[in-house]
Amino acid sequence: MVGGGSCRGLELTRVLTADGHAVRVVTRTDARRAEIEAAGGECWIGTPDAIGTLRYALDNVTVLLWLLGTAAGGDVAALHGSRLAMMLERVTDSTVRGVIYEASGTIPAAVLSAGAHEVHEANRRNEIPFRLLQADPRGAREAWLAETVGLVASLLGVERG
Repeated sequence: MVGGGSCRGLELTRVLTADGHAVRVVTRTDARRAEIEAAGGECWIGTPDAIGTLRYALDNVTVLLWLLGTAAGGDVAALHGSRLAMMLERVTDSTVRGVIYEASGTIPAAVLSAGAHEVHEANRRNEIPFRLLQADPRGAREAWLAETVGLVASLLGVERG
C-alpha cells in the first residue's frame, strides 16, 4: 500500500489484517514504523518519489494500492504521472494481480485524471486489472474505507459478508 501510513491508511490496514490479509505499508521514514506494525502491517521504508525504493516492496504482493489522492509537497503531478507509470511497468513482471488507484482527493482533478489514464493504459498494454477508488478521502472515513475494502475484495475475487 503506497500512501498507507496516514490515519485512514492505518485504519485500512487494521480492517484488511482483521480479514486475514497481509498488508505491506510504505512509509518514507522509520518514524511511523511502530504505528504501522501496531495496526498489523509490515513496514516498508521507501518513497514513490524514487520508484527504485519500492521495487522489492512488490514481492509476494497481490494488490497494489496507490493511495496518493491527498499527497502534498514535492512533484505531486509526477506521482500520478511518470512515477505511477514506472511503478505500473514494474507490476507487469511481479505477483501483483490488481491495482487500486485513488482517483479522488485534494490534488487537482487534472492530475488525478492523468493518474487514472496511466492505470487504464497499463490495463490496455498489459491487462493489469484495476479499480478506481472514487470515494473522497476528505469525506466520511467510513465510506472511503468501505469502498477501498470492497475494491480489494473484488480484485481478489472474495465475497464479503
